Amino acid sequence: MKEQDQPQKEFFGQPRGLATLFSTEVWERFSYYGMRAILLFYMYFAISKGGLGIDQGTAASIMAIYGSLVYMAGVVGGWLSDRVWGSRKTVFIGGVFIMFGHIALSLPFGQAALYTSIALIVIGTGLLKPNVSDMVGDLYSEGDRRRDAGFNIFVFGINLGAAIAPWAVPFVANLFGHSGNMNFHAGFALAAIGMFIGLVQYYLEGKKYLSDSSLHPKDPIDQQSLKNVVRGSVIGVIAFAVVLGIMAAFHALNIDNIITLITVIAVALPIVYFVIMLRSQKVTKVERSRVRAYIPLFIAAAIFWAIEESGSVVLALFAENRTVLHIGSWNFAASNFQTLNPLFIMILTPLFVWLWNHWKKQPSAPGKFAAGLIFAGLSYVWMALPGILDGTQGRVSPFWLVGSWFIVEIGEMLISPIGLSVTTKLAPKAFRSQMMSMWFLADAAGQAINSQIVKYYSSATEVPYFLAIGAVSIIFGIILVFFVKKIHTLMEGVD
Repeated sequence: MKEQDQPQKEFFGQPRGLATLFSTEVWERFSYYGMRAILLFYMYFAISKGGLGIDQGTAASIMAIYGSLVYMAGVVGGWLSDRVWGSRKTVFIGGVFIMFGHIALSLPFGQAALYTSIALIVIGTGLLKPNVSDMVGDLYSEGDRRRDAGFNIFVFGINLGAAIAPWAVPFVANLFGHSGNMNFHAGFALAAIGMFIGLVQYYLEGKKYLSDSSLHPKDPIDQQSLKNVVRGSVIGVIAFAVVLGIMAAFHALNIDNIITLITVIAVALPIVYFVIMLRSQKVTKVERSRVRAYIPLFIAAAIFWAIEESGSVVLALFAENRTVLHIGSWNFAASNFQTLNPLFIMILTPLFVWLWNHWKKQPSAPGKFAAGLIFAGLSYVWMALPGILDGTQGRVSPFWLVGSWFIVEIGEMLISPIGLSVTTKLAPKAFRSQMMSMWFLADAAGQAINSQIVKYYSSATEVPYFLAIGAVSIIFGIILVFFVKKIHTLMEGVD
């Protein structure tokens, strides 16, 4: 019997390859979110406590710009997969970069290891993250009715790894600590081990269960075009190096100014993309109208992600400095709160799937975006309440953080899956791949702006900080409500 005639193994009624990608993503998210759960504390804790002693505001800015760089790198990773390497090779190379990034952090080499790790993990996650999802789609034929269920299982894997990590990594860091201090390097080592396990099973099972098409680029680039891209990339790197050199000449080459430079790039990139699409002769009049409709949705998404992604930055600081870290006799770590994001996503997703399937007169995509922004703003207004009620000097109930995460995740249910869907619908035919990159750049821009804001957060500024940012999100959401019909008109037939 030929191999293709043999019955294929299945995974919960899905192609067996889904189990391979499911496990790969579980371990990748385990390593990434495990690292992020303790990284902020590692950066700003005093050296005597096992940290690097970086200023708290600077550490918070680094965390935010780190997330921004990851999403910008995803644009490059998607291009390399489509044009050069193919998704399977790109994902493996990305996983290797990630593993070595965690290994770098597990070694006691101070800030040099920190920045080396950030560079490696940004490159690795940019290569791996967008292409694993693409490979899931390749497991199904165009009319396969199992596709949606398969993606639901895959997304569950993403959140499963992200939910377990904030407990496992801090546990190991505390287990190998001494004198009441965490051994951060032990925690980062566990993240490296997690990625190693994911790589091994991906490599071994991938040869058996993943599509052969994943070995080849979908739109291979010709040699001349590749040379042009390499030449342009080299010019870009040189230009960036020249800017850094000028900064050094004026004694301005420091981490804060580098973060500012990256922020400018993260905000400028989507603007350039929009200008190119709106001016392109390849874009029809109807498609140009749809791109205009996408602009306010993009801005809304950037504002939302700035708040949602603050969980590993501002809310992490609140957890460490302002929260009672026990409920009765049960003690826990500030980093454990990072599990709330994926946990609430897993709880809320089936509820919202049911809602969208049964709500006949549900709001349009712009209406859902507006509501999502209002919920995001309310999650910050909620966080201002303990400071208003009891002052900002003592510690408060952990349920304030639980409530804030629950509120913002309602907002994510209204924006994240809807945004992915509407992005594909509004994309001009000639810019379909680039338009998906725009969705990732919304997150990158939001976190980049966040990197400039988070440095102003402290217990002393807590109440005005939460109220001001929450108000911006709510006000923009309300403004969006009044423009829902206008935006829907610009969408030209897209629901």
